Amino acid sequence: MGSVPGRHFVRNFVTKRHLLAQLVRRDFQQRFVGSAGGWLWGFVQPLVLLLSWVFVFQFCMGAKVPAGEATDNYVMFLACGYLPFLLFQETLTRCASSLVDNANLITKTVFPAEFIPVAVFLSTLVQHLLALSIVLAGVFFWVGHASPWMLTLPFYMLALGLLAVGLGWIVAGLQVYLRDTAQVLTLVLTFWFWMTPIFITKYPAKVSFVLKWNPLAYVVRAYRDRLLSSRVPAVEDLVIVALYSVTVFVAGGLLFRQLKRGFADVL
Repeated sequence: MGSVPGRHFVRNFVTKRHLLAQLVRRDFQQRFVGSAGGWLWGFVQPLVLLLSWVFVFQFCMGAKVPAGEATDNYVMFLACGYLPFLLFQETLTRCASSLVDNANLITKTVFPAEFIPVAVFLSTLVQHLLALSIVLAGVFFWVGHASPWMLTLPFYMLALGLLAVGLGWIVAGLQVYLRDTAQVLTLVLTFWFWMTPIFITKYPAKVSFVLKWNPLAYVVRAYRDRLLSSRVPAVEDLVIVALYSVTVFVAGGLLFRQLKRGFADVL
């Protein structure tokens, strides 16, 4: 008798894991359904955007990599900095409408709605890993070395995932009740992009607090250091990123639990 709860827990865990895997596969496939290029289109827009930045800022305006950075290669400097922000941006943008887009699942079945933003992140993470492999090829080609500290990148992916899913729960839940949430999020992400040290790594003293209170600043810096140098990760930065991520994840989960009570009625 004592083993029955244990078997029930294991069965429940396996069922939910299978459900999540199916959601991730479904989300990844639907992103490119009917497209001849398929998942390759996920690289085209970021690549064109990156090349546009290089043309405008480096070739037209003569911008250079800031002093003290791990590389003087402007393309790799931008690519390694933009990579984590792109994962964060894509996750939040797609999370905003994810519940509304899957209203049939939420209203017609007993379905764990909180799985949908998680599946969105994991689906986007697959694309991120593919892009990371291309960046790694560029690192080996242009930089010519690989640091063992590169193996700590999964920690930052996990932290970024907790942060993105926590915020994703919030914006997805709010979008159900207030359909302007997605538009507001676009404005916030645009502002957040320029407040993240992707192009520059230092801000004037009056706004230097931006780097201190922006969790993505730590992740962007970590990606660059892990991919382009052999610098040892700063313990303080690891702690700060972890605190931000866990706090937002828990807060987002608690708020989502309150919001989901009315999903079936509103959707």
